[in-house]
Amino acid sequence: MVSSKSCETPEDLSLAYTPGVAEPVRAIVEDPANAYRYTNKGNLVAVVTDGTAILGLGNLGPLAAKPVMEGKGLLFKRFAGIDVFDIEVDAPSVASFIETVVNIAPTFGGINLEYIAAPHCFKIEQALKARLDIPVFHDDQHGTAVVMCAGLLNALEVQGKKLDEIKLTCLGAGAAGLSCMRLLIAMGGNKANMTVVDSKGVIHAGRSDLNAHKQEFAKTTELRTLAEAMVGADVFIGVSGPNLVSAEMAKSMAERPILFAMANPDLEIDPATVKAARDDALMATGRSDYPNQVNNVLGFPYIFRGAFDARAKAITQPMMIAASKALAALAREPVPEAVLVLHDLDHLEFGRDYILPKPFDPRLAEWVPRAVAAAARVD
Repeated sequence: MVSSKSCETPEDLSLAYTPGVAEPVRAIVEDPANAYRYTNKGNLVAVVTDGTAILGLGNLGPLAAKPVMEGKGLLFKRFAGIDVFDIEVDAPSVASFIETVVNIAPTFGGINLEYIAAPHCFKIEQALKARLDIPVFHDDQHGTAVVMCAGLLNALEVQGKKLDEIKLTCLGAGAAGLSCMRLLIAMGGNKANMTVVDSKGVIHAGRSDLNAHKQEFAKTTELRTLAEAMVGADVFIGVSGPNLVSAEMAKSMAERPILFAMANPDLEIDPATVKAARDDALMATGRSDYPNQVNNVLGFPYIFRGAFDARAKAITQPMMIAASKALAALAREPVPEAVLVLHDLDHLEFGRDYILPKPFDPRLAEWVPRAVAAAARVD
């Protein structure tokens, strides 16, 4: 954290603290909206976790989450100029976690929930959205969905397929997987053509072990296993765990398949395995050492920047769709020379190995916040 104002003289000190600081205090009492004018509230995000779902490492507790949370703060600052306090909460219950966030909310202009396991992450987000008048965003759900949908829109274009016609199999029915499916449906995907698979197999109408969120995607089908669900699929979306998809499953997919293997750090299926299995596949992963990284940093800093710029009180579905479409559109533009140099590339253009912008593309800071802010104002 670096101060945006100097404090080098007695006059500076008098202005920054007593007696000068009393004036904005009185102004805020007169009109709470003045907090956005006289303090950092409007550019400050709380990145909050309980440590129950850290990356792909699982429930390791709030303290173990701190390195990743500090990293998240770095990304907010570097890519969108947004300040962050990372807050790791040791909460004995969902209700106490919710109360903790509500109680500290006056400090912040927005809440970014992180690494909270399903299904209680859904309850936490819903409760906070209902009780707070500042944007609340669960990045593991919605950030992943925004970037994945952007990549998929472009992958479909490259492979010559249409969103409303594809047969899609999603492996993973936690926060990220279900949010990806919901956003795809909102953007025109056909729910009837989607099969969701969890650790016990296909989510079908005959199962009695489904929570309310999984029941939303239960379908009447004879399919029971991932292998069965992969046969003839146009698209595979993986937000699950390592090495769960075989070469045989990839071979069983439709012509010109699309595979998004986003488990991190170990993928559902390795790109080399897919390439050996068939030469017509387009693949994206969650890793930076392969083409087409589905990286949340393409989303959350700019979504909050756009929300702050529009003084939005919530981050809505139209705002997320706007972000996703802006990302997809940017990837179709010529790549600046500075981006090529940074990534040690001679050439890069829209196609099978480039369906999402690179994280250090400076145009992201203009394209995505502008689209989000415009959608917020219409909304």
